[in-house]
Amino acid sequence: MRMATTELGPMTKSVERRRPPSMRDWLSVPIPGVPLLGWIGPLIITAFAAFLRFDRLSVPAAVVFDETYYAKDSLALLKFGYEHNTVKDADSILIHQGASAAHSRIWADGGSFVAHPPAGKWMIAIGEWLFGATPFGWRFMAALIGSLSVLVLCRVARRMTGSTLLGCAAGLLMALDGLHLVSSRTALLDIFVMFWILAAFACLVADRDRSRAALAAKLGPGDEAGFGPFVFHGWRVLAGLCLGLACATKWTGLFYVVVFGVMAVIWDLGARRAARVPRPYAGTLALDAVPAFLSLVVVALITYIATWSGWIFNAGGWGRGKVASNVLMRPFEAMPDLWRYHTAVWNFHTTLHAKHPYQSWPWDWPVLHRPVAFFYTEPKTGCAAAKCSREILGIGTPSIWWAALVALLLLTFVWLRRRDWRAGAILLGYLAGWLPWFYYALDKRTMFLFYAMPMLPFMVLAIVLCLGMLIGPARDTGPRRVLGTAAAGAYVLVVLANFLWFYPVLAAKVIPYTTWREIVRFHSWI
Repeated sequence: MRMATTELGPMTKSVERRRPPSMRDWLSVPIPGVPLLGWIGPLIITAFAAFLRFDRLSVPAAVVFDETYYAKDSLALLKFGYEHNTVKDADSILIHQGASAAHSRIWADGGSFVAHPPAGKWMIAIGEWLFGATPFGWRFMAALIGSLSVLVLCRVARRMTGSTLLGCAAGLLMALDGLHLVSSRTALLDIFVMFWILAAFACLVADRDRSRAALAAKLGPGDEAGFGPFVFHGWRVLAGLCLGLACATKWTGLFYVVVFGVMAVIWDLGARRAARVPRPYAGTLALDAVPAFLSLVVVALITYIATWSGWIFNAGGWGRGKVASNVLMRPFEAMPDLWRYHTAVWNFHTTLHAKHPYQSWPWDWPVLHRPVAFFYTEPKTGCAAAKCSREILGIGTPSIWWAALVALLLLTFVWLRRRDWRAGAILLGYLAGWLPWFYYALDKRTMFLFYAMPMLPFMVLAIVLCLGMLIGPARDTGPRRVLGTAAAGAYVLVVLANFLWFYPVLAAKVIPYTTWREIVRFHSWI
């Protein structure tokens, strides 16, 4: 008997090793590693990103590119609750005379027609409320949100890859992207759009894990219809809130409401099929589709309208009709005016054909064909040369953007071959921020490279997923993993060197003209 036990012992252990995972682990794979390290590493990367974004944030002490619109519109929201017209020399008053003058001397008569909803400008206004109508004040929230987006990307990449190291690598890559840095240091709207889209995606990825675990926990007898159990998707409500704020910053967010909504329902179907529910399609339609619509579309719509409350409840805004004395009646009477306002904004965007020296087309964006010069001067002093240059060039780090093209192509093959949900989600997120612009390009609508900001997190995720495949699984301790890790580390070092090379023209450093010309080496970059 002892011998039999001894002989059967190894076999028993082998059977235990081959024992299939539980339904919960099958549907929602646990994230390995120490949870605390999953926060410490991303927070260190975020602190590094914040240093890059807040250092010399008030430089240049001038209105940069479209800050001339958003800094003043945000200040108007604080004072009036809606965007207001300003005098012609408002820029110089803001810069040279400060916030006190801004509150008295820059306002002209009447509400101002604006081309974008107010959420992003409300966020800029928080910085102006805290620090005044100064360059630091109107850039503060962009720098803060840009830094937080690095933290969010670290965490979502960690969740998708199961690796804290790869999560930190994702955050570091985005911290070192030139376009992300410039967008985080100027009071434009695109960094906010990108953040809310990324936050919505992070909520959906978290919901996918938690809802699949809840589905596994609820499986059991009593499902006569064969649909499987109903699962509440709490994180989707937060995703809908984030998507509403994205749309309320720029209408670019609408593309993601559609794509993320479809993606979420596909994930629900995949979960029910993986759980071997007898009727997964009917179950998804009956139990998941309508709640997903309510969470992602209806919540987003309510959030969007709420951001217009300053315009709705106050008289004087552009296109706002008579305001009722009964405050409760104002939202109802404002809806026809709000619809007419949106019609005017739609007409503006669809007929915007003005030529601009830095405009580019969607097919130009992935290769960085035409970046945007946000600011350029030739100061007389500040460098040891006869001629100096000082620029803020809105350009992505080439070693990130060009590598992303290869990574996205590889992920396409991965998805076609393995149906890896991560590859599919990343590809959908990238295409949602890119393909719709081709339609407007056919009509020669004016557009710029920084419109591609919502694509950036998905580009970085694509690179990191490929780095993970290059490194290999943790159980592989052979030379392949060593070489893969070395290659991945070498790539990150190349990105760092590439970023440092471009840094002077990203952060308005005064450099010799000859150095500037070496950095901005292509004719289309000038």
